[in-house]
Amino acid sequence: MGPRDGPLAVLLHGFPDCWISWRKQLPALAAAGFRAVAPDLRGYGGSDKPRGVKAYRMEKLCADIALLIEALGHDRADVVGHDWGGYVAWYLAMWRPGRVRRIAALNIPHPQRMVRGLWTPRQLHKSWYVFFFQLPLLPERFMTDERLQRLFHRIYQAEEISIVLQAVRDRSPPIHYYRAALRHPSLRWKRIDAPALVIWGERDRWLGAELAQPDPRWVPDVRVERIAEAGHWVQAEAAERVNELLLAFLR
Repeated sequence: MGPRDGPLAVLLHGFPDCWISWRKQLPALAAAGFRAVAPDLRGYGGSDKPRGVKAYRMEKLCADIALLIEALGHDRADVVGHDWGGYVAWYLAMWRPGRVRRIAALNIPHPQRMVRGLWTPRQLHKSWYVFFFQLPLLPERFMTDERLQRLFHRIYQAEEISIVLQAVRDRSPPIHYYRAALRHPSLRWKRIDAPALVIWGERDRWLGAELAQPDPRWVPDVRVERIAEAGHWVQAEAAERVNELLLAFLR
């Protein structure tokens, strides 16, 4: 969406979601002159769904986005990510710095902060599902359409929920993100020199607000904006404020 010759903004969705996550940001970015692109990540929707956990290692996920930027005719992009999409954005900025002009992460900590924070009693309680997802088969059966509808009923309209349900029809690939994260952890952290913006909905049920601030040794040029009235899907729950923050940062 937006002018083909505009600066490229790539928006990466989280779990269990799809491109529709950015339905309120794409028009705003396009109107501001950006070429705004929101792909389905590997394993979701219309994108490839390779079999096996190893296919969802972070190296593979980052390579997908780097190749997408190149395929769209750009050397670099502003990369915006929510949840797992934000995790991919952080690593892309670390491992492929030449591809990332600026990074915005929505309700996802920097990986170093996540690893340190995960093992606290409070965050372990919130992140129980990370460990549940390591089990074979049971998580796929647990993640029913009814549960997803309850998860999204305050976030999306009925027709949008239908799009998400279709995008995650094959449950295994999205869950493999979590399996790969623990079985093949990516701990090769590098300093991110690109300007970074963290937007955090403080009513997040799954990630504590104390995780929002990255360590300045890893991300020296970062600003954190907290939105008290929003939860984990901050881009949907506080769309106007998120759009204001993104446009001010990316322009």
